Amino acid sequence: MRRDAIADMPIIFIGGGSRSGKSTYALTRASAVGGRLGFIATAQAHDEEMQDRIGRHQADRPTQFVTREEPLELAAALRESEAVFDTVVVDCLTLWVSNLMLAGHNDLEDRFAEVVRVAIASPLTLIFVTNEVGCGIVPETELGRRFRDAAGRLNQMLAAAASEVHWMAFGIPTRIK
Repeated sequence: MRRDAIADMPIIFIGGGSRSGKSTYALTRASAVGGRLGFIATAQAHDEEMQDRIGRHQADRPTQFVTREEPLELAAALRESEAVFDTVVVDCLTLWVSNLMLAGHNDLEDRFAEVVRVAIASPLTLIFVTNEVGCGIVPETELGRRFRDAAGRLNQMLAAAASEVHWMAFGIPTRIK
């Protein structure tokens, strides 16, 4: 069944800058949808500061969310979630992109397309969180520019597939699609 035939199972795409309230808004939206709530966390704790950051996110997450940590195989995690959950938050796509790049994956476009295909076919309500990384200065390094470009392509692909797109600024969501 095509996603556009399932009006009550949307793809919701939430983007904005760092600390703009994206995660909080995603959790609020998911809680409002209800059902069995899942959370796919893409962050990896490579240092103490990131461990603390992940710990704060975990502490802020309502207890009704079941968390799966999946830094690389997002499409597989989404497919597996269909048997367990009704609503899933993925937080966040930009960390997923950086994980793939740092792990040496050269098939980014294929992985992005697979996630979009899985999302479109999914019976779940899916809420994707991402950072908008194209509003700042041009990154100084080649890796930074490749990351910015890759994240921008993924964001465009998922925004096109989404039934709702929200831009977060100062903790305030603005629906743009």
